[in-house]
Amino acid sequence: MIKPLSEDLRNKISAGEVVEGPSSIVKELIENSLDAGSNDILVVVEKGGQALIQIRDNGSGIPPDQLKFSILRYHTSKISTLENLFAIKTLGFRGEALSSISSVSEMNIISSCGNDIGAELKIVNGKVKDVIPAASINGTEITIKNLFYNTPARRKFLKTPRTELRKVVDVVRRYGLSFPEATFKLIADNRTIFHLNSETLEERIDNLLDPTYSRNLLPINVVKGDYSFSGFAGNLNLVRTRPGEQYLFLNRRFIKDRLLNRAVYNAYESLVKRGEYPFFIINLEIPLDQVDVNVHPMKTEVRFKDEWRLFNILKSGVTDALNNILNTTPEFDTSFYRSDNTKFNFKDTSNNWFANRNESVQVNPDQENFSLKVSDSVYPVYTNLERAKNYATKLAETPINKTEEIATENIWQIHKKYILSEINSGLVIIDQHVAHERILYEEAIKAFESTSMASQTMLFPEILGFSPDDFDALLDVLPYLEKIGFKIKKEGDSSIKIEAIPSEMALGNEKDVIREILDNFLKERKQYSSFQEGLAAMFACKAAIKAGDSLMKEEMQELVNRLFATKHPYYCPHGRPIIVQMSLDELDGRFERH
Repeated sequence: MIKPLSEDLRNKISAGEVVEGPSSIVKELIENSLDAGSNDILVVVEKGGQALIQIRDNGSGIPPDQLKFSILRYHTSKISTLENLFAIKTLGFRGEALSSISSVSEMNIISSCGNDIGAELKIVNGKVKDVIPAASINGTEITIKNLFYNTPARRKFLKTPRTELRKVVDVVRRYGLSFPEATFKLIADNRTIFHLNSETLEERIDNLLDPTYSRNLLPINVVKGDYSFSGFAGNLNLVRTRPGEQYLFLNRRFIKDRLLNRAVYNAYESLVKRGEYPFFIINLEIPLDQVDVNVHPMKTEVRFKDEWRLFNILKSGVTDALNNILNTTPEFDTSFYRSDNTKFNFKDTSNNWFANRNESVQVNPDQENFSLKVSDSVYPVYTNLERAKNYATKLAETPINKTEEIATENIWQIHKKYILSEINSGLVIIDQHVAHERILYEEAIKAFESTSMASQTMLFPEILGFSPDDFDALLDVLPYLEKIGFKIKKEGDSSIKIEAIPSEMALGNEKDVIREILDNFLKERKQYSSFQEGLAAMFACKAAIKAGDSLMKEEMQELVNRLFATKHPYYCPHGRPIIVQMSLDELDGRFERH
């Protein structure tokens, strides 16, 4: 039998499209506050919003005789005609939010227009009580309790209160960045997460994200015809290993658009590697008739009339902002090519025996015709170098015989990057960074299971500030940081004091190490079998000696001895080879000693 659904069931189905969790409720209610002209918004949540969500603003308010209509489906003051639908100026417009929220929670609305007497309306399980008089609050206050209490199947899909709180913080942050002139205050479980006063966008970025961000911003201001882009891109100091600090606003509405994100990433293409994400906050101002925001119930996906024009303008604008960085990036050095561009030659130096000779350099690693002759472009050379690198990598797959010790008495550092030593059957080349990385990784794993790693006390303890959600995540990983040698105390609502760091780590690197560990924690990387392994790998990579660090002979000897005391001395935690081995037979073959 085909029969109509009840009003209550229809509302709950609609709620599934609009109300995904506490953060989506906060989003809808903040949008209503901003649409009402509010410039002072208070957000209060308990247990990540599952127990309580309260939004209070100083907007225009709702007249008492209109209060009952505010929670009916498809009732709104924001649009009235079809033409309005294709020229939407407000953040909300569907007339579904309050109806959907009230159907899956206990809702209470108090509102007054200016200093006039207020009115109060209660809704329980979608049933509306009578409107009663209330004190004037010069705005609107909406309180949501017991979310999904009447739909337990949906309640089970909520994450932990801490995870839901992070989502709420992220939502409030978006509107804080989009409306820096407005005041926002977020309180969670009686703790003030942040309190933002009216300020510039640069100041808002510092207060919401990190106090050092404003020193690393590159302004973006582009006007092309009826399109206008403004905001900031971050320099390379703000590149992170997890996404999340990429903010696109369309006429101050936060949106998600893969093509426009790609436009920004393409501008950074030569500056960052895969798996790195630059910081940006960009507001696109385009005519209302050039975009359709009525695409998705959450209103974060939109459809543009000419998206490729937007792509090209945005990419060009970000590229211009990055010009100062691009100008300082070393270009590929082609000065060692002959003027006829036919053969590979070394640079002409007075001490170089090869200089100005006509012979091309021949490399024959796999007994094939393998020459680094130059053609019309550098790409054939790059391809051959890749083949050579792959071949060299395979050499690391042959373990050194345990009975054959490395002669650490005869040991050298090459280009402050590699350690060269002889063995009975030839020679070995060790990458100093990944060797130290393997050592630190295995020591960190042991520390998680037993005693902590050694620490070095800082002469002057350092205080580091974090964004609210990063600080919240930091509290979760503090026990692990203590295990690997950090001594940390909570200093404020979103800052810590570092009193000691791991003894193997260089001073001045502590914030980068902690930041990378947080990124690893928040990304929940799947390439490691446990969080501890991922954290150990991240710590080892950041704390290990770097290419370019000069080592004394005793330091190289210690590094090699400790490397061969590990369980897996031939590859780093990320899978890169540590050792390249070359036999005497291969050396003799290279020099044609038959």
